[in-house]
Amino acid sequence: MKTRQITKLFAFSLGIFCLCSTPACAQTAPTITQNEQQQLNKQGILEELAKADVVYLGETHNSTLDHKAQLEILEALYQQNPKIAVAMEMFQRPFQEIIDQYLAGKITEAELIEQTEYEQRWGFPWEYYAPLLGFAKAHQLPVLALNTPTEITRKVARQGLESLTAAERQYIPPVSEIHTDNVSYRQMIQEVYEAHAQAGHVNSDGFERFFTTQVLWDETMAQKIAEFYQVNSDYQVVVVAGKGHIVYGYGIPSRVERRLENNQLVQRSVLFGVSADEPSNRGEGIADYFWQH
Repeated sequence: MKTRQITKLFAFSLGIFCLCSTPACAQTAPTITQNEQQQLNKQGILEELAKADVVYLGETHNSTLDHKAQLEILEALYQQNPKIAVAMEMFQRPFQEIIDQYLAGKITEAELIEQTEYEQRWGFPWEYYAPLLGFAKAHQLPVLALNTPTEITRKVARQGLESLTAAERQYIPPVSEIHTDNVSYRQMIQEVYEAHAQAGHVNSDGFERFFTTQVLWDETMAQKIAEFYQVNSDYQVVVVAGKGHIVYGYGIPSRVERRLENNQLVQRSVLFGVSADEPSNRGEGIADYFWQH
């Protein structure tokens, strides 16, 4: 599969997830019913989120309203607990030190953008995320670079996990921790993939590598969150990521839970601009909370 086709398909699949019905993220916390979801206004949602150890803010990447809501939620949660870490899909793991330098005031915002290769590796307008970074810097909040390096995801999509060198593997979890056995997750992604295959956009026999790459993203981000929380359990982690990595808890949340093996861990997800009474085609809740713009 050509690199451009891979990139377009990943973007399309995540866009589909944004429209799909999508899950309650935490399995360890009490289930929130749809009626309870509908009854909560924004203040009620914030009060519930303040009780969580990990909060997932599932965005549509190009939605300015989603990004404004993320900042609003972050500011409100900070008022309840100043010990917050902001975990971001938008930055790739090799650039953690650059982010730390920015937060410490050692480099400028322009240098942060350049040295993290933000434009090449993420590319959505910087203005979407600048307020989050600015808030973190002003209040000295840790910011976690979650994502897998682009070079690695592209290589896995073309050649599989077995093709990675030892140097490349340092930025991802051990292969034994990359679990592709979630049948429901596989089915959801396969539906998107097959639609593209039927249209002739991708090879029909490339699904396994495509799915493995999607899971690799999830596992890499989950590992970073879990590692931080293991040594900073007094922090609340606010995760900023695309909805596709959060829906049904299949992506990041279930993999954080698996790593921490903590029955007291409370994870909660928020989707933006989605109706709480939207029917689910999988018999599961669409998310823990719904924030209306």
